[in-house]
Amino acid sequence: MITTNKHQERNELLKAFFYPLIFVLILWMIKAFELIFHFPLTGAGIIPRNLAHLPSILSMPLLHADIAHLFSNSGPLFILGGFIFYFYREIAWKVIVWIYGLSGLWLWIGGRDALHIGASGLVYGFAAFLFFGGIFKRSTTLMTVSLVIIFLYGSMVWGFFPEFFPEKNISWEGHLFGFIAGILMAVYYRNEGPKAKEYHWEDDDDTEDENAYWVSDNSADKTMLDKDAHPTHFKRG
Repeated sequence: MITTNKHQERNELLKAFFYPLIFVLILWMIKAFELIFHFPLTGAGIIPRNLAHLPSILSMPLLHADIAHLFSNSGPLFILGGFIFYFYREIAWKVIVWIYGLSGLWLWIGGRDALHIGASGLVYGFAAFLFFGGIFKRSTTLMTVSLVIIFLYGSMVWGFFPEFFPEKNISWEGHLFGFIAGILMAVYYRNEGPKAKEYHWEDDDDTEDENAYWVSDNSADKTMLDKDAHPTHFKRG
């Protein structure tokens, strides 16, 4: 039985990281296509409040400026996406689709007038969802995941402050809107997904047995006298 459970758990773990792996591979295939055919697709990124670029909400996370940009997003997308599919199997697709759509839409509405590309918004959204989801649910396992997120990606907070990286064109709005979308999903789905364990203490059966005599409603339990019994008289010898 234990061997079967371990085998099943391993299969669930592999399945959880399958879809994130496929997504990351698609990103690399797109970048390889750009490099091999010298055909940049970055023009399909988001330009805020430009109606022609509204459909770019779907294409923006698939495009990256260069190999370094793509490489920096690949690991977190794979790990965080796998965590979501593993710990939130029932709602994983809903969470990811909402973060994908909301972060892009908000960026299109409120971003700077510039061309925005990259999947960093998804990374921030996934990290925020996992971190706050563990806190809201008060699950030991999920709170451990939250601590792992802090340990691995706590430095992501600097991505909200582009002035610390003046030499880089950082879409801090994409980071911020992705992060907010992740928090929103953690709040919205706080009652779904894995639950914290509840412990119920049962009454001691032995205590009930010991008290059974005193709580009985049958007086015969206490007297048990025969109706024909006569008093016994003792004579002194």
